[in-house]
Amino acid sequence: MQGKGLIKFFLVVMLLVTIAQYLFVIPTNAVENDADDYAQNVTGDDSGEAYRIARASYLDSISDQEVFRLPLIKSYTYQDLKAQQLALGLDLKGGMSVVLQVDLREFLLSLARNSKDPTFEEAIQAASQAQQSADDDFITLFGNAWSERAGDNEKLATIFSRNDALRDQVGINTSDAEVLRILREKADETVNLTFVMLRNRIDQLGVVQPNVALDAERDLIVVELPGIENPARARAFLTGTANLEFFDVLNVDQNSINALIQADQLLQRRQDLAAGLDSSVVDQTTTVYDTVYALDELGNLTDSIASINEREVQNQTAGPLFSVLTPNNGNFGPAVLGIAEGGNRQRVMQYLNDPEIKRLFPRNASFRFSETPLPADDQGTPGNLYQLYQLDLPRDGVAPLTGEYVTRAGSGPEPGGQVAVNLTMNSEGSRIWARMTTEAANSGNRQVAIVLDSQVVSAPRVNGPITGGSTSITGDFTVQEATDLANILQVGRLPARTQIIQESIVGPSLGEANITSSITALLIGFGLVLAFMLFYYGGAGVVAIVSLLLNLVFIFGALASLGTVLTLPGIAGILLTIGMAVDANVIIYERVREELRVGKTVPNAVRDGFANSYSTIIDANVTTILVAAVLAYFGLGPIKGFAVVLIVGVIASVFTAVLVGRLMVDYWIEKKGTMTFWTGGSENLFADVNVDWLSFRKISYGISAVLVVISLFFIFTRGFDLGVDFKGGYSYTVVMDKDVSAQELRNALEGPLQGVPTIKSVDADNTYNIVTNYLIDQTAQIDGQEPQDVVLAALYEGVTAATGDQAVTLQDFSNTEFDGGTHITSVSKVGPTIADDIKRSALEAGIVALLGIFFYLLLRFKGKRYSTGAVVALFHDTIITMGVFAACWGWIGFNMEVDQAFIAAILTVIGYSINDTVVVFDRIREYLTSYTKRDREHLINDAINSTISRTVMTSFTTILVVLVLFLFGGASIKGFAFALLVGIVVGTYSSIFIASPIVYDLSSDQEVKEVRAEADKPVAV
Repeated sequence: MQGKGLIKFFLVVMLLVTIAQYLFVIPTNAVENDADDYAQNVTGDDSGEAYRIARASYLDSISDQEVFRLPLIKSYTYQDLKAQQLALGLDLKGGMSVVLQVDLREFLLSLARNSKDPTFEEAIQAASQAQQSADDDFITLFGNAWSERAGDNEKLATIFSRNDALRDQVGINTSDAEVLRILREKADETVNLTFVMLRNRIDQLGVVQPNVALDAERDLIVVELPGIENPARARAFLTGTANLEFFDVLNVDQNSINALIQADQLLQRRQDLAAGLDSSVVDQTTTVYDTVYALDELGNLTDSIASINEREVQNQTAGPLFSVLTPNNGNFGPAVLGIAEGGNRQRVMQYLNDPEIKRLFPRNASFRFSETPLPADDQGTPGNLYQLYQLDLPRDGVAPLTGEYVTRAGSGPEPGGQVAVNLTMNSEGSRIWARMTTEAANSGNRQVAIVLDSQVVSAPRVNGPITGGSTSITGDFTVQEATDLANILQVGRLPARTQIIQESIVGPSLGEANITSSITALLIGFGLVLAFMLFYYGGAGVVAIVSLLLNLVFIFGALASLGTVLTLPGIAGILLTIGMAVDANVIIYERVREELRVGKTVPNAVRDGFANSYSTIIDANVTTILVAAVLAYFGLGPIKGFAVVLIVGVIASVFTAVLVGRLMVDYWIEKKGTMTFWTGGSENLFADVNVDWLSFRKISYGISAVLVVISLFFIFTRGFDLGVDFKGGYSYTVVMDKDVSAQELRNALEGPLQGVPTIKSVDADNTYNIVTNYLIDQTAQIDGQEPQDVVLAALYEGVTAATGDQAVTLQDFSNTEFDGGTHITSVSKVGPTIADDIKRSALEAGIVALLGIFFYLLLRFKGKRYSTGAVVALFHDTIITMGVFAACWGWIGFNMEVDQAFIAAILTVIGYSINDTVVVFDRIREYLTSYTKRDREHLINDAINSTISRTVMTSFTTILVVLVLFLFGGASIKGFAFALLVGIVVGTYSSIFIASPIVYDLSSDQEVKEVRAEADKPVAV
């Protein structure tokens, strides 16, 4: 064997690098043991929610401190050490995962200076709607919508040239195509900057080993936060733009209240006219009052001083505005215009931003609600009332002072006991802040408003000028809220708003169960494969075992160094890699056994067996890598991780089986003089197979045609059990502490969720998966609540009604770490945009994988009969596997929904099937040039017979590990494993009975002669 020294060098280097990678575990474990001791001392317990919180708090506190140092090389923090190790995904550790879409709608509006051009507004709206289902980016969609609506004389340049920042690039004569190119450039910069700043912001969240990735093609940011304790806090971190603004406040006076009264009556007049009421009643004029009004308990407008003309007001009921807004009656300070319930804020703002209504107020008046409601008290304040402020908006629409001037932000207690966010500004910010506070103080009763993301966080009264460039924000913050806000402000505002379009929350208990079942499956599968290799190959089986062990070592080391997040599909990928890694050994050893049977010595049989196997191994593994690469490109989240594991596994398998395996075999033979490649029980297995496979081709064509027709029938009539990945919606896994049937649960949830949810039993007792599309399209708040919180409350109502368990609170029910009682263990939200994206990417992945395999085989085997036979067999395998799922879902006792994992399984089946087929094709090609006197029928039969041992052995070992995965891998992986089992069986069948016969039927004796003549040509030296 040539190049032994080079192989030994790479082997030593890889072992050293891998060992170093594993050594980082030692100091990491030391830190985590200290965290365990700390949590146990604090809580007096070694498990439970309080223990986990204390442990996480300890690790957060030391995450940026040096805990390990390599002398003269580098020091490492705990965060650095964890980054050097294989991170566990949410389904193995618990935590939160979200897919964020960067909102470029607001970005375009900002660049256009909020242009009111009707064509521009229509194009923006059309692009927003198209983004729900289209594959193009927002700028492209906007450009398409504009070109469809714009007239000959309308140009984008007239809109965007008004922006000073674009004036150097966009002139009045710039073409629409050029403007769109510039906008795309600016949008890319914005998306990238949003990603960078969001990643920096997440670093402040204190999560160990967060995973943040940018999908620039689709303007998506994928974030995984393992072990996150507070999803609501994480959402605020991820979606808040942190747009900090400081405004002067317009104090409320009699003119402000009169404007409110006139606005209310104007709205009432419109409403009455729309209803066809008498205009003589409608057109009554409004009297200007010299007092402040409020609404009494009956909704009637009353005065607070009782010294006014009551002629126009008494008994007059509230109009549209006063039905949702209560004017300030003097109890809320001079800066507050009125108060409204949380659910009415949007309607109030809609009324006040009406052009006719705005003319009633000063031109510089702008309105903002408080971020938090007034606290509930014993006087009847309910705790959901928000204050409406009237702010002084400069003529250019930009706040006089913004967060861009803030250089440092921190948090700490105030003398009065409140927690405050402390800000330090640069020199320009200090100058502006000094001017604002000086003017406010001199006005006597003036306040300034501190606004964060369009909500008033605080509106302090200014007692004197603040000239030092420092200030504090108070707003009834908790210590954690103040710390979070300071961290966000320290990083800075995001250039564009982000919106959560997919979200998953997995409880740690579910993650622990997945780890246990996955490790069990991994160990059992690996053990069975090792035992089989020893039984079948004897001494060579020992080499195969060492190769497999090295393979696993290299896989885990490589995944850790690449920063890969290991998920449940990733575990499945490792198990599958074990099964497929055996394939390289099987191909080599079966070829060596063939050489031994014709009488060659062991050294010569080893030399020829390895040499004649290289082509087959390369072809088989290239096709698998092709499929895995397609998965890596088109997949999202766990599926991308599965693909990376598969690619790394295939490369490691080839290195360990072919190169390292050859080193070990040669070393063994040099030391011992020989090596066994069989045992007494396996020596003659498949030794003299002589079956006329092609004589069965018409029967096999008929059987396959029937199976394909039946599969298509079920696919088009019964369809699939589409998972939430493909149809969108909210998905919850709920554990019940009482016996409840799926039908009882369905009946109880139909009302609260306003429709019949999909309910599936999970393999654990009284555990159900509940999927609903209730409010999935809703993005705005509902009565002051986020849509997901409204859905959760409805779910809680229905589940507690079904179980009769009223003792469980909503807080406990929604806590994925709750130890007892009915509660949620995982949550997933998939919006319509991401669902359409997943469906589209799944289709594209399948098409690209098939085309890639077709063209590779076309080039590799120089004949369309091979690529045609392979692709027909792949369509055959795919349709039958999908048909089984379409026929069986609903009556088999495990989840068979079609989701991203199922697509990964289908593509893996394609890779496995083509792997099997290529082995036969390679032998056919070899026989064409080696046995020139045989006709093609005998030649193809002999090729199948000579590879049948490899086909059976590889299929058997792969089925062995996948069967273990199916039996022990946990509920969430059973559908994936079942699809692989069906696909492997069908793929093995199609390699022999479909692909090879098609090659025979599509070729002729003349083509065989041409191939042989081509092979016989002398090679130029």
